[in-house]
Amino acid sequence: MQETLDRYADRLPEWARGVPRRRVLAAIAIVVIVVVLGVSSLGGDGGRADVPVLADGPDVAVEGIRSPSDQAGGTLRVVAPEIDSLDPQRSYLPGVWNLMRLYARTLVTYSSEPGATGELVPDLATDLGTVSEDGLSWTFTLREGVRFENGRPITAQDVKYGIQRSFASDVIVGGPTYVVDLLDDPGNPYPGPYSKEEDDPDLTAIETPDERTIVFRLRSPRAELPYVLALPSSSPVPVEADTRADYGRDPVSSGPYAITTVDPVTGILLERNPQWDPATDDVRTALPDSVVVRTGLSGLARDQALLAGSADLDISGTGVQPATTARLSGDDDPLLARVDDVTTGAVRLLALPTDVAPLDDADCRAAVAAAIDRRAVQAALGGAVDAVRSSRLWPRALDGGPAETEAGPDLDAARAALGRCGQPDGFTTRLAVPDTRSSVQLAEEVAAQLGEVDIDVEIRPLDPATFYATDVGNPDSVRDNGYGIVLATRTADFPTPGSFLVPLVDGRSIARVGNTNYARLADPAIDALVDQAPAGGDDGWAAVAAAAQATGAYVPLAETRIQLLAGQRLRNGVVMRPYSGYDVATAGVS
Repeated sequence: MQETLDRYADRLPEWARGVPRRRVLAAIAIVVIVVVLGVSSLGGDGGRADVPVLADGPDVAVEGIRSPSDQAGGTLRVVAPEIDSLDPQRSYLPGVWNLMRLYARTLVTYSSEPGATGELVPDLATDLGTVSEDGLSWTFTLREGVRFENGRPITAQDVKYGIQRSFASDVIVGGPTYVVDLLDDPGNPYPGPYSKEEDDPDLTAIETPDERTIVFRLRSPRAELPYVLALPSSSPVPVEADTRADYGRDPVSSGPYAITTVDPVTGILLERNPQWDPATDDVRTALPDSVVVRTGLSGLARDQALLAGSADLDISGTGVQPATTARLSGDDDPLLARVDDVTTGAVRLLALPTDVAPLDDADCRAAVAAAIDRRAVQAALGGAVDAVRSSRLWPRALDGGPAETEAGPDLDAARAALGRCGQPDGFTTRLAVPDTRSSVQLAEEVAAQLGEVDIDVEIRPLDPATFYATDVGNPDSVRDNGYGIVLATRTADFPTPGSFLVPLVDGRSIARVGNTNYARLADPAIDALVDQAPAGGDDGWAAVAAAAQATGAYVPLAETRIQLLAGQRLRNGVVMRPYSGYDVATAGVS
């Protein structure tokens, strides 16, 4: 391979001969690899005869390891949809966060241990941090020997600077802003590191007394801080390499791989970072010599690449498409041995806005809840393969929570509730839904069910690109348009009850843009339970969920399931639950 690349490099045109040889060879390599992948995916037999199929059995990687191996070498071939940004502070796609495990280390990160991937472990830090008795201060110590790809040691100041970038909302756009919520002073907001006004405040909530110590000062006790610090947006950035909005074109690596080439056609090439020391990293195995990511592929194209043997894993987090699922329906299909069935934590629910008549009446909301047939909802979502029925505001992967009930629809109870809310003959309302095939089909099923008790539902399909940001993300728009029902999907950013519940039910979380309290639920008693919940653990959060559900403002329907298909060569496949895909940090190839 190297000899071939050298031969091509010697034939370069004049304009390219001033480019560093390593960059040139990387560009040639990615073109050669993509050509090979394209040719290999043309086969119609679902796989190449010269590629060994590693099929350990269904669901092996959910709690274990698919095709365990410590063999290094080769190129890991990844497929992906459009990537929002390679800048760790600007991406808000879990699949991209998974990819960033290769080049963006954080103080703490998700474990790569099978069956425990929702747990946090130390990464750049020596431990999970030390919290003060009052919960307002967290202190972390950096490991010795950690370096950027340019050889410079990573310091506490670099971690702080990376976090500071998220405050520059006029430049660093699109990524999560949890650190801003946790650390900023509302009375004197920090504008980020790019503003040069004389009266700009400092970010005093983060202290770096020396190069290996970093201290976070919170405005109130927040147990989720370590999960925020596990996001790539909390990764270190060297100030001298920060190109602001263009940083994603060539982010500086702190992990085992560095981005060498980014091309919209051929994809992204990552190669080994020689400055990464495996002795400082207990999470990443870094087995492949290189990683190629083909981006912008449709779901069916990604599936075909996996089936044909030209890709090893898909980082989209959406699993295979319905057409591919149909191929996996037979019990004797050999492809089933390469499939891992994952419940994602994405809960489909109806939000019933508390300021839209007549759903502003709790009994009218109770009528809607009583009329819902979750078995029919499950069928509309594709059956048990694609959805798990759910009657509680609580993802299945989390321990505790309110009791699950399997009660079917009770039309008599629904009619009685309509009488109590002064609508004995039913009423008319609008249902807002993202304009996608699966969501509209589900909305039609819900509308048919409510029609059984004379609740006449007008379905309003809305642009998916603006649905959550402005259509139902603006509570005034919901009220003004008379959306009495919103069909939404809630997925927590962190695997904790608070991360799932607070944006839905805390009245203080209601925002004018990007609002996630879709029901506009503002109940002081529930807000008080939210404040008390951290001290009570799972029981405290279960009380929040039960109280919120008792208002009828939310009607849980089902939780999404996906089927992950492992490529024919994939080794060390471990399901990374927070990202609903195989962990890129442990993956290898035969």
